[in-house]
Amino acid sequence: MSSGKVAIITAGGSGMGAASARRLAADGFHVAILSSSGKGEALAQELGGIGITGSNQSNDDLKRLVDGAVARWGRIDALINSAGHGPRAPVLELTDEQWHAGMDVYLLNVIRPTRLVAPIMQAQKAGSIINISTAWAFEPSAMFPTSAVFRAGLASYTKLFADAFAASNVRMNNVLPGWIDSLPATEERRASVPMQRYGKAEEIAATVAFLASEDAGYITGQNIRVDGGMTRSV
Repeated sequence: MSSGKVAIITAGGSGMGAASARRLAADGFHVAILSSSGKGEALAQELGGIGITGSNQSNDDLKRLVDGAVARWGRIDALINSAGHGPRAPVLELTDEQWHAGMDVYLLNVIRPTRLVAPIMQAQKAGSIINISTAWAFEPSAMFPTSAVFRAGLASYTKLFADAFAASNVRMNNVLPGWIDSLPATEERRASVPMQRYGKAEEIAATVAFLASEDAGYITGQNIRVDGGMTRSV
């Protein structure tokens, strides 16, 4: 068993997932990264960790990642669930298949790895699961219908998980980013933010790192907005 804490990051090849992996590695975590593009493997190699090219929609790929981390380091202290992009269309034009795809991308992406990791954390009597959600989870935008619907469901799942595992010192929280610089910038979107700027992926990563740390040891079941004040009245 290696010394030091261990973090697993899914969909961690780019964007906020990659920024979170870099920040956690800088904070002393060993990192295991899953991505579908191959970028996660390259980033993990750069950070001295484990990288697997695969999908967070595959239980087999997730098990390979979890088993690899446990085999190498003997524990898992943090699970960061990032996501790709689900279907977008006017709400009545989304097909059944697109709704199912959205559930895979935005809800089951958390449920699948949590099934694997939570028992390990429960046995350790410690662990933190952080889900990168969206600022529109509670005030949905027509631009992101499947994201808003299933991440509202994720908020309920997170509360149920917190109820079940808090006594074991295993925590789950959601980070709700607004407009972040890993997305294409437009003046209209920037103007909608009270801080009048896009957030930085590194700012999301800093929030993730805090929630993974012992400083956040009394925080669970929460939805933490990191959106420049955009949803301040929600």
